[in-house]
Amino acid sequence: MAKAIISKGKEEKVEYGHPWVFKSDISAIQGNFTPGDVIDVFSSKNRFLGRGYVNPKSQITIRMLTYEQEEINADFFYKRILAAWEYRKKVADPASCRAVFAESDFLPALIVDKFSNILVVQTLALGIDCYKSQIVDILDEIIKPEGIYERNDVTVRELEGLEQKKGYLKGNFNTQVEMIENGVKFLVDVENGQKTGFFLDQKENRAAIRPFVRNAKVLDCFSHTGSFALHAGHYGAKEVLGIDISEHAVACAERNAKLNGLENVCRFEAANTFDKLREFYDRGESFDTIILDPPAFTKTRSAVEGAVRGYKEINLRAMKIIQSGGFLVTCSCSHHVNQDLFMDIIYNAAFDAKRKVRLVEYRSQAKDHPILLASEETEYLKCAILQIV
Repeated sequence: MAKAIISKGKEEKVEYGHPWVFKSDISAIQGNFTPGDVIDVFSSKNRFLGRGYVNPKSQITIRMLTYEQEEINADFFYKRILAAWEYRKKVADPASCRAVFAESDFLPALIVDKFSNILVVQTLALGIDCYKSQIVDILDEIIKPEGIYERNDVTVRELEGLEQKKGYLKGNFNTQVEMIENGVKFLVDVENGQKTGFFLDQKENRAAIRPFVRNAKVLDCFSHTGSFALHAGHYGAKEVLGIDISEHAVACAERNAKLNGLENVCRFEAANTFDKLREFYDRGESFDTIILDPPAFTKTRSAVEGAVRGYKEINLRAMKIIQSGGFLVTCSCSHHVNQDLFMDIIYNAAFDAKRKVRLVEYRSQAKDHPILLASEETEYLKCAILQIV
């Protein structure tokens, strides 16, 4: 087996359990290997640190699989996937959940989402993609789904030298999959929906809005397929407006509203949220509760400044049109905007909006998206529930 030598002074991150070894951290790779192979990782003093798969084309050159001298084979993946699934059965509703969360489940670059009896799989790095067929067989054996679908139509694979692709891995089924979350029904488009078709990481946060939407006039911004909006309707809101820039997402949200008998409570509009928030303010319209769940405004550290401006603007404009005593549920899924920065943005928005704000609750991602303490990248979702006075 080939081995990588970590540069002096760069070993500590690996020793503390961070799963990524960057190209700049490696002083040499000794021995022959093929990209995607598993290789050993050693310190500059030739001390064994662990074992991971290698791809010289990627800036993340090695993704650590184990810190033990154990064989990486089908049995290894079986144990890891079984452990991930047993964890979900303890902390989540296994009917629909994230069954495998990549590095947090010690299976770097592997995502598995479960929607009812259908699994959606992403293998986002060359090393894990080499084991895809074995992983599919193991998922089939452990979870026993009716079907498995591949959503590898993502640009990050190209950085690994992989092609984008999607399609059936097991079975031939209707890719419009009905699932239930917190008592609310959704049709999930596993073939063409964003990412794997539905954002499961907000499940517990959607349940948490219940006390703040009952008998309320609710605005759900960046509504996507209506997940927060429909929860608001389900929890007794008197009227809900969901806004999303995608006409396709709005059509899906309207379909989901009908599925739940909420079409007379929840309506949806295809529009730019920034423009609509200005429009509501200009015409003096207000809401009891506003939900902000935007897509990531930055995926790189270099773009944080622009993201901060975007987050501040939507929060400021939302605060200006919330009734006194009303509530703001505001989220960010940008990893590079950490909790402290996010709360600073909210405070500065409140100051400029001339509103007093109380933090009711601060939340993170659902338990089926666990955070690996050694890897700050696995903590990304922030959700603050605020009262505006």
